[in-house]
Amino acid sequence: MSTPGERPGGAADDASWQSRRREAAALHAEALERQQRAETQQARALVADFVREVTARGVAPEPLAARSYDGRWRYRTPLRGWYLRRNQSVAIGTDGEFYVLTAPGSLRARLTGVTPAPSDPPLILGKGGRDGESIDLADALARVLAGGD
Repeated sequence: MSTPGERPGGAADDASWQSRRREAAALHAEALERQQRAETQQARALVADFVREVTARGVAPEPLAARSYDGRWRYRTPLRGWYLRRNQSVAIGTDGEFYVLTAPGSLRARLTGVTPAPSDPPLILGKGGRDGESIDLADALARVLAGGD
């Protein structure tokens, strides 16, 4: 009920609605974060299994290169591992980490190379990407184990 001099649906109702919306948004963000952590944990387990299996099968790692964002240049990296996509944009390193192999273009990168930082692996490679080519991480790992490109 409204206080004297305050009309129903006034400032108190607005503040209450804003408070409920903030709480709902916070709960939604927490749920998304929990889901992302669970997916990352699942993807990391797939990667760990892959590294054990690829090593046991003797599939040799190769030197990994990064590309400039526009795809025009290739840069050396200190990494060795296995590419997961045909366009060689992501890979698993021998250290068991997932790498996105892109870097900003620069003369320095062309001369000295780049050192990509590891990323959290996704369960779906290319999800939401503009090229429309997405693949489940498990399928990409299986393709490497089967000797596919």
